[in-house]
Amino acid sequence: MTTGPGSEYRGAAPGEDRSVGELVFDVSERVSALVREEIELAKTEISEKLAKLLRGGAVGIAAGVFVLMGLAMFMHAIAWLLDDIFFGNNIWIGFAIESFFWFVVAGVAGLVAYRSVQAGAPPTPELAIEEARRTKETLTGQP
Repeated sequence: MTTGPGSEYRGAAPGEDRSVGELVFDVSERVSALVREEIELAKTEISEKLAKLLRGGAVGIAAGVFVLMGLAMFMHAIAWLLDDIFFGNNIWIGFAIESFFWFVVAGVAGLVAYRSVQAGAPPTPELAIEEARRTKETLTGQP
């Protein structure tokens, strides 16, 4: 038996020879433990990242609510400004003009959304299907 570094198995006492079966059993046991620990590490890492994502999402939603509230106040200010500049005491005209503007913006956004949905429908993986067809042709040798 050699006595150099790495020649002794960690689980065996110095100078003790172990059978191949014992070594295989020991290695498989240690690999199983290593896999379980890696899985546990992955679970922990995923749960930590998920918690951070949820926290960030909640803060993002809160920021969106505050932006929406600020936008509503800004729109009121513009309606009152339109009334002061152009119409005198008919505040409803300022709000009507601003409402018309936002309906036009919503219509343009809806048209863009409609075209985008139409371009993506139906959701078939065309590139993957084409690649699978080419692979089949290559493997079978038929065009």
